[in-house]
Amino acid sequence: MSKKILMLCGDYGEDYETMVPFQAMLAIGYTVHAVCPDKKAGDYVMTAIHDFEGAQTYSEKPGHRFTLNASFAEVNTASYDGLLIPGGRGPEYLRLNARVLAITREFAEAGKPIAAVCHGAQLLAAVPGIIRGKRISAYPACRPEVELAGASFAEIAIDAAVTDGQYVTAPAWPAHPAWLSQFFALLGTTISH
Repeated sequence: MSKKILMLCGDYGEDYETMVPFQAMLAIGYTVHAVCPDKKAGDYVMTAIHDFEGAQTYSEKPGHRFTLNASFAEVNTASYDGLLIPGGRGPEYLRLNARVLAITREFAEAGKPIAAVCHGAQLLAAVPGIIRGKRISAYPACRPEVELAGASFAEIAIDAAVTDGQYVTAPAWPAHPAWLSQFFALLGTTISH
């Protein structure tokens, strides 16, 4: 049976961290509903491209328009098998939305797999108690929030990911192969060739 995934998107979410997981999950046969507060199917979010170019932090450039395929107001978490949270600047403001926090808590309390990459950990950290005691990766600038939420910050390579219980987290888009593979494994999907 195909898995059904909810993807919480926001304006200026990281381009690769939005588009690549969405397309990869569709490619393996998952149903993916990409939603954003106050938007419906057919609306879009703007993305941003974050790159590592030798500065003390990432650079940011305009990305693409990413078309949402489901309506936020219609989300019923009971009908999904997992939650995916892209990074970028989206989580920074999404974590201020009470329904986004409630959705994230519902997945956490149901024990369903949750994948967050880069700044996606900001959203996890904003839901009191859900990552307490967990080993969580994120973009290094999010370390204080992860630790203030009671989690242990996973210092891993930029192309690595970590699974702790129902959570699969990674520092940034170079980790997509490891991050998505671990998320698929939590969902019970095996890919062979």
